[in-house]
Amino acid sequence: MTVVSFDFRQFWADVMPETYHQTTLKNLSAGARVNLERALRLRDRLGGHLVQGHVDGIGCIVKKEPLDIAIVYRIKAPAQVLKYTVAKGSIAIDGVSLTVVEVGGDFLTVSLIPHTAHLTMLGSKQPGDDVNLESDIIGRYVERLITGSPQPECSPLSMDFLSQHGFL
Repeated sequence: MTVVSFDFRQFWADVMPETYHQTTLKNLSAGARVNLERALRLRDRLGGHLVQGHVDGIGCIVKKEPLDIAIVYRIKAPAQVLKYTVAKGSIAIDGVSLTVVEVGGDFLTVSLIPHTAHLTMLGSKQPGDDVNLESDIIGRYVERLITGSPQPECSPLSMDFLSQHGFL
């Protein structure tokens, strides 16, 4: 979301109806803590994956357990998110970019290091809590190219074009 005004303790943002209905935002109350992160500037080094801030689905934490120094979360996730999720790939959970440990039929697991658990709201999340999930955008673009989804007629982008110019 875009901050439209702020002071030293709070900020205001406009919320589209789609955002409200498709995210866990509707579960928050005034004063609730949330993760905040500045947008990446194009000249900055990319140290994670491409997180756009869009929510592809809502997941539910079904299990949280310590493993050595880490906390492993098992999250029940909808099919529209899992289809783009791979082990050792990336996913954003409540806006936090994480590496996927495992993917199952209706779940994924991630592991939080103590630093991430301490600095984000994920460390305080418990089984039964809902979380916003965002898959890596690259998988969605690849799917669109492979499946041959219709492109606008004015677009020169096609599988032939990509092949002729050395991209395939």
